[in-house]
Amino acid sequence: MSDTELIDPFGRRITYLRLSVTDRCDFRCTYCMSENMVFVPREQILSLEELYDVADAFIDLGVKRIRITGGEPLVRRGLLGLLERLGARTELEDLAMTTNGSQLPFMAGDLRAAGVRRLNISLDSLRPERFAAFTRRDRLDRVLAGIEAARAAGFARIKLNSVVQRGRNDDEVLDLVEFAVARGLDISFIEEMPLGGISSHRRSETLCSSDEVRRRIEERFELVRSSHVSGGPSRYWQVVGSRTQVGFISPHSHNFCAACNRVRVTAEGKLVLCLGHEGALDLKSLMRAHPGDSARLRQALVDALRLKPERHHFEADAQVQVVRFMSMTGG
Repeated sequence: MSDTELIDPFGRRITYLRLSVTDRCDFRCTYCMSENMVFVPREQILSLEELYDVADAFIDLGVKRIRITGGEPLVRRGLLGLLERLGARTELEDLAMTTNGSQLPFMAGDLRAAGVRRLNISLDSLRPERFAAFTRRDRLDRVLAGIEAARAAGFARIKLNSVVQRGRNDDEVLDLVEFAVARGLDISFIEEMPLGGISSHRRSETLCSSDEVRRRIEERFELVRSSHVSGGPSRYWQVVGSRTQVGFISPHSHNFCAACNRVRVTAEGKLVLCLGHEGALDLKSLMRAHPGDSARLRQALVDALRLKPERHHFEADAQVQVVRFMSMTGG
């Protein structure tokens, strides 16, 4: 294995980093975190300089795409400075962000100016009361305003992310596609992942497969398979007669691990090699024990890739398989 690039034991080249800048969020989405979430003490979170050093090491090892995640990344103070530094890196083909949209009415233009090229915006419901039940916050109007602000800012692509749950929001699938088509947005429908213990619902009872969601969409829209590739696990279909691509992220029904090209770094500096496994490498301790030693950091990343598993094994009706919440993992 080369010490200048990231290739795992199964020959998969890692070119995509999902970098979490905070575990904090201004929402409390029921599938993502608990209402009374205990956040990591701030001193245990990577500094903005440490976050840049991590990204820099990955870029040096061939990563071409970075997605900034959280928690909600836009609640992190000073984030624009980090984005400007990353946006200036000509080696990057794509700098993107996943956000709940609540801060976009105030920040969309600054994000675009900093070099963020694409946005994913979480939107699970267009109904105010249901949105409030999902997020435990009554801010649908703010998110919708954020989507419009992002459109006005001129991002190359804007994609909505919707976690579909049977009996909770699956009756809104067509409404969400209509919303996306009317605004020239893309949309991905996601099968809920069994991360973190929750009490609001039983995941085995609310699982709505991607195949079922696609069949529902085809009752109203003509879909054709798309060659579009975003760098992530979505499989895309084009809505005929529109700009909209509909994606499906299917950790249960269509395992996407064979083409995995990504790893995650949490806000507290843990390198997560697979979303479906607990194991992680503590980059923070390494960096704080050896500040400024970029060569050591790069070698640690290369060595860690030898441990990347072949696939996850999510089961909707099993006990919680990964204890950490999605908000702690980073998108």
